Amino acid sequence: MTIAPVRVEAAVPTEPEPVSRPSKGRRGLVMTLVLAVTAIFWISPLALLVITAVRPLADFIGNGPLSWPDEFTWSNFKDAWGIGNFATTYRNSAFLALMKVPLGVAISAMLGFALAKLRMKFRRTVMFTVFLGLTIPIYITIVPVFIMMRGAGATDSLFGLIGPYLAFGIPFEVLVLQSFFRQIPDEIIEAAKVDGAGDWRIFFTIVLPLSTPALVTVAILDAVATWNEFLFALILLNSDANKTIPVGLLNFQGQFANNNTGLAAGILIAVVPILIAYMLLQRWIVGGLTAGATKG
Repeated sequence: MTIAPVRVEAAVPTEPEPVSRPSKGRRGLVMTLVLAVTAIFWISPLALLVITAVRPLADFIGNGPLSWPDEFTWSNFKDAWGIGNFATTYRNSAFLALMKVPLGVAISAMLGFALAKLRMKFRRTVMFTVFLGLTIPIYITIVPVFIMMRGAGATDSLFGLIGPYLAFGIPFEVLVLQSFFRQIPDEIIEAAKVDGAGDWRIFFTIVLPLSTPALVTVAILDAVATWNEFLFALILLNSDANKTIPVGLLNFQGQFANNNTGLAAGILIAVVPILIAYMLLQRWIVGGLTAGATKG
């Protein structure tokens, strides 16, 4: 009895069926649509503000705030300029920005350089104390600051606002600048010291020129914060001659209580300088904030 040989065939591996994945072009299209929708929602308040500011009040009341105007008018800006006393408030806000921003940036740059590059005693203690200022809400300091300013005779004075503005602006500026200064190679500073340069010369001739993006960033952000600051200006300023733009907008209450178009025009007048600054210097702001985020 013979046994027939069994023929064994090797199994041929089969290729897995390809999984259908969206192409790069489709993914890019979806991402573009998502970003476009997000941008529309982001800019819609500003667009609504502009449309409201250039339409007559009767059209706003009759057709509603979300409708397209039947006609446009520029008289809202003329009326808002007078009611908001912008001739005075613009001058006061500009004075505060020109006085406070350069001084705050200079102090923050020197302190940030010392914390980042100099060997100093109690450096960690100083850094902790400065950054502790970021955690203190401005609202709980209103009464102490008012009592202190009144005791010093600095109420109802633009110069009296500079101190509180510096106190609450410097911690954030130091945080940004010292993070940027840390990215400057120590070899550059050591080489300058070998050549006989002191700390002040290194700071002014090497560190500051290399830190232009960060300096511009903190200057713009500090100017925006100073321009928009409302609480301290409301508490410490009394006379109309010293009011800033945010406080001046309170003039629309009562006289323009129902005039939404006039109020929108006043708000637009107030924010135009900030919008222009952001559009012109946005690349500096982004570059300065992200430069200290990576090691390089």
